Amino acid sequence: MTAGLAGKTAVVTGTAHGIGVAIADALRTDGAEVHGVDKDAVDLTKSEAVREFFAGLGAVDILVNNAGGVVGQVGRPLEDVPDDDWHAVIDANLTTAFFCTRAVVPGMKERRWGRIINISSAAGLSVSRTGIQAYASAKAGQIGFTRQMAHELGPFGITVNCIAPGFILSNPTTQKQWESYGEDGQRQLMADIALRRLGKPEDIANGAAFFAAERSSWITGQTIAIDGGSAGL
Repeated sequence: MTAGLAGKTAVVTGTAHGIGVAIADALRTDGAEVHGVDKDAVDLTKSEAVREFFAGLGAVDILVNNAGGVVGQVGRPLEDVPDDDWHAVIDANLTTAFFCTRAVVPGMKERRWGRIINISSAAGLSVSRTGIQAYASAKAGQIGFTRQMAHELGPFGITVNCIAPGFILSNPTTQKQWESYGEDGQRQLMADIALRRLGKPEDIANGAAFFAAERSSWITGQTIAIDGGSAGL
């Protein structure tokens, strides 16, 4: 274990599996005390639940907003998307990031140090392979939220950065998506990745650990695509 984050407390949302687990493990390896939270423990789409959760933790130095996903939805024509389905995806991805960030900012301002890392998606930079309009919109919203919060919080020594992962086999949803492409689709996806392999949760965790570290202290408002050099969607 390195001591780079020794004495720091981190919260990683969306730690039920995959990317969230890998990020939590990476921050622990770097010395942080890490609290993971998933939707089964706290409904992060509810303002009061978020407030109570963070109030029970005390000071938080590092926040990774990883919670999100497609909420069990599949792509449909826009005119067939019900209001509730739109709001469910926006809330899971963007509203959770807003609520959690709002909860930690006062303490970070007092200490004049903080790291906020938002996990967006390649869908936020281009279009979503899933065809889910709300997902692409929410992930693009996270990128805009990152830029705005970096500008607002920078004077307090708080950095805010974003990672846009490429296709990562990290949970049952992405596994099902991968299988749906069939052999030809899988071959094309791989051909569009410069490094010719799918990403692993640890690839995203490496980026999060960098943004959390002291050595990234003059980097803020940035979105990095960790996608193996993807040329596709």
